[in-house]
Amino acid sequence: MILVTGGAGFIGANFVLQWLREVGEPVVNLDKLTYAGNLGNLAEVVDDPRHIFVRGDIADHRLVRELLGQYRPRAVVHFAAESHVDRSIHGPEDFIQTNIVGTFRLLDEVRAYWEGLKGAERDRFRFLHVSTDEVYGSLGPADPAFSETTPYAPNSPYSASKAASDHLVRAYHHTYGLPTLTTNCSNNYGPYQFPEKLIPLMILNGLTGQPLPVYGDGLNVRDWLYVEDHCAAIRRVLEDGRVGETYNIGGECEKTNIDVVKTICAILDELHPSRRPHAALIKYVQDRPGHDRRYAMDTRKIRAELGWAPKETFETGLRKTVDWYIAHRDWVDGVTTGAYRQWIEQNYGNR
Repeated sequence: MILVTGGAGFIGANFVLQWLREVGEPVVNLDKLTYAGNLGNLAEVVDDPRHIFVRGDIADHRLVRELLGQYRPRAVVHFAAESHVDRSIHGPEDFIQTNIVGTFRLLDEVRAYWEGLKGAERDRFRFLHVSTDEVYGSLGPADPAFSETTPYAPNSPYSASKAASDHLVRAYHHTYGLPTLTTNCSNNYGPYQFPEKLIPLMILNGLTGQPLPVYGDGLNVRDWLYVEDHCAAIRRVLEDGRVGETYNIGGECEKTNIDVVKTICAILDELHPSRRPHAALIKYVQDRPGHDRRYAMDTRKIRAELGWAPKETFETGLRKTVDWYIAHRDWVDGVTTGAYRQWIEQNYGNR
């Protein structure tokens, strides 16, 4: 049995589905079901007895304590987080509460649980914390990729809150001996991603003939990682990662935002043709404050120590993603509610 936090969100849900499909070990899934948490992401396991869903907050001491005591997991995989930079700019407090306070309270309960374990149960227990490349800040065009020893330099309320959570995890290992693992990943894309993020937003706006808003000059660079590859990497770290270590996970696939958007347009022209090319919908809009220019991940450590490498290229992964959104319009309709449309208007309406 493992306990997963945030397992109804984008990456967490993909991890749960892959885990049950490829490992088969039962999962207790704790998720608060905020705007990005969606039980529809888990529809295929709704009747699977190996999947135990609990709606709740990682900051709820008592609930976490009860779940740990009742199910006695051999590992906790911590995805639960507020994770969108633009939302953190408009409302940073939720990010402080979930990413910092929530992680602290979760760690404190997990530490007490682990300290009560004996023998082999105690020795094999792991706490795996899922984080982001954004904690490292921004790279110049010729700078080397982020490594696990790159100094932290977060530039948004979101990345600052994730950096703080990373430091808490490190501190709980070095102070209390809690057997922790941390992963820092590059930009993910794939099925079930909430459509405020770049790739699903461009796909859905393209399908409906709406403008494709691109920040600034569109030349911000990101390293893109297909979500299934990310989940497989997390499993490898959980299985064989060295306690107390950090592992960077990335696709080693740097693309400018405008290149990503144009590639999506070309795929939509092929799979969902319209009267004019989808690229005609591209609209450059005012950049967001503090927009990091470039991210890139050095993945030599996880490749050398754990033998992991991504299976999908950007081209194969992106085509799978576009196919998925075209085929799952019912899922899209379920998440693009009035609240979602209000957020899109708030963030892009005056740019």
